[in-house]
Formats: sequence, structure tokens, C-alpha cells
Amino acid sequence: MHYGAYPAIFEYAKKLRNNPTRAEARMWEYLRKHRIGNKFRRQHPIWIYVADFYCHYLKLVIEIDGDIHSEKEVQEKDESKEKDIRNLGVDVIRFTNVEVLSDIDSVLSRLYFKMEEIKFARFAPKSEKG
Repeated sequence: MHYGAYPAIFEYAKKLRNNPTRAEARMWEYLRKHRIGNKFRRQHPIWIYVADFYCHYLKLVIEIDGDIHSEKEVQEKDESKEKDIRNLGVDVIRFTNVEVLSDIDSVLSRLYFKMEEIKFARFAPKSEKG
């Protein structure tokens, strides 16, 4: 579930959980207590990274990106992180702070669609997959 995360990553994740961004706190309102059907963890260690939100059952990471993620250097790090996480067999979906804070219904709709897509791809009987 943690894909070999180091103790320092767990400590860093704990600090992040204690200081969520407004967008992360808003998203957590909808993810906590299985409100959208699956258990998510916030600021979850995965290997050398901390995912904003993680659902182990679906192997799905949700990342919430602030303005800094529009900078080239940060985008390159995000791409590397996403590639590494995908190589662990985990899907990633990204939303911006603005999306979460201004159009949560659209975010939840896209998230729900992604969750259903994963369920179908991973759990549907082979005869249903075509």
C-alpha cells in the first residue's frame, strides 16, 4: 500500500496532513468517510512521494495542483512523479485548486467517471470487457 515508502516520507506526509490547502480541505470533505463510495486516504506515502489522496482498492491517486504547478520546473517534477506512480500500477487523476474551489460538482463527476473506468478495466469479467 505504501510501495516501500521511507520513514521520512511518512513524517513529511504527517506534516502535510496537518496543513492542508483550502482545495485539499474542500476535496477531503467529499472523500472522507466513503462519501463517494470508496475509502481514500489523504497525504498518503507512496514510495518516495506523498499523494494528496489515495484509494488503495482502486489504486488511484488524486493530485490537487496549485498555481505553482504551472511553472516549467514543477511541471517536469509532476510528470516524473506521475510516471513513477503509474509504473507502480497506480492511476493518477489531477485537478487544479481553481477547479476544486469553484466547480466541485464537475470535479466529482470526472472523479466518479474515472473510478468507474478503473472498476470496469480491473474488475469486470473478461466477457464484459469485449
